[in-house]
Amino acid sequence: MSKESENIDRIFRLHEDAQASGKLGRVESQTGTQPGAARSGSTGSMRPGTGTQPAVRPGTQTDVHIEPARESYRLIQPRDDRPTGCLGALMYATFILCVSIILAILAWMAASDALALNKESFTSRVVLPDDIFTVEFTDIKDDDGTVTGHRTVTHADVGYLSKTLKQAGLIEYSWLFELYCGISHADEKVKPGEYELLSTYDYRALIQNMRPNGGGAVTVNVTFPEGLTAEEMFRLLDRSGVCSYDDLVEAAAHYDFRHSFLSGLPTEDEHRLEGFLFPETYNFYVGTTASTAISKLLDQFGTVLTDEMLAALAASPYSLRDVVTVASMIEKEAADDSERAAIASVIYNRITAGMNLGIDSTILYVHPGHTGAPNAAMLVEQSPYNTRLSPGLPPSPICNPGQKSLEAAFFPNMTNYYYYALDTATGRHRFFTNSAEFDAFVATQSY
Repeated sequence: MSKESENIDRIFRLHEDAQASGKLGRVESQTGTQPGAARSGSTGSMRPGTGTQPAVRPGTQTDVHIEPARESYRLIQPRDDRPTGCLGALMYATFILCVSIILAILAWMAASDALALNKESFTSRVVLPDDIFTVEFTDIKDDDGTVTGHRTVTHADVGYLSKTLKQAGLIEYSWLFELYCGISHADEKVKPGEYELLSTYDYRALIQNMRPNGGGAVTVNVTFPEGLTAEEMFRLLDRSGVCSYDDLVEAAAHYDFRHSFLSGLPTEDEHRLEGFLFPETYNFYVGTTASTAISKLLDQFGTVLTDEMLAALAASPYSLRDVVTVASMIEKEAADDSERAAIASVIYNRITAGMNLGIDSTILYVHPGHTGAPNAAMLVEQSPYNTRLSPGLPPSPICNPGQKSLEAAFFPNMTNYYYYALDTATGRHRFFTNSAEFDAFVATQSY
């Protein structure tokens, strides 16, 4: 075989190998002949595998060029630079550990505040004024949806509450305390007042101690002597820090107290509670509501009002307020307990006889700033409280009587006395059945 034939044979073998590997290229001669096709003007053609060789002109040099097979390309994928293997696992575990530590610290801080853990022990005084509370009236319904009553609910300003406790050093996180209040409905549980709270109280204990009978409320003892007017009692409550005078006056005139002995009294009468505020020593919560303080005095009056008194009242032509009014005059007039029932008899005897009472202490009720006996101008003043000129009982009690005066008004002595006058020598009263004896005795005294 000639050298040229060997070259041609080798070309076909390379061609077959390229087809087998999927990388078929083009075989070209300098003359541009395509593989598998005879050049123009050639005497024959060759097909692969036939063994037939194409004719080549003798003496012609043929250059063989094998074009590289075309590469197949894939789309460029994003490079994944994430750590893999042990280093990636270590970094992930470290991240989870750091997050867990942060959450644990936050949880511990929140728990320490909510549960008062590891706090220095001290006491703070906190005041919750009335004006941070709103009142809501809701219906009470039975299973059928019928309204059977009403319920009053007070709601505290939780924002003010948390701010006050934080300023007092009792809590650390206002937002957490407000969240607790929302869950526990604490705004309905706390009440107005002044409270002494320990720093070691947790959130629940703080709420528990910011209401009456909770243990944290600051209390004060207030003693009301017999014979004080409602105004004098209200000013004493104000000075003691129990509640404000203005709030007490407002409640006395308009609040709907549910005491049966007040039934029938007008709610707009500023004197309607006069006589029913029982004088006694009481323990009040500092900063309590006016209605609560007054209710305490009214409750005590109800306990003093015995069944025997009510039976005597039912047998008499007088109302309860009439008898209390008589008791208030006895309280102002009597020098000691021994003469109270005798003074009561004089009052009832004169009313029955249609006589003016002529008790000078009644006119002093409308002159609260005056001290001593009434002056001449007061005794001629046109007022329903001037019993020298106005017949019958004054429009209301003139003070709040004690138990002895109430007992005398309910159970007076049975006498024929129509007059009494103070004996300046003994400091007690003398009693008379007629005006002649009365006038003669008064002439001997220097009032």
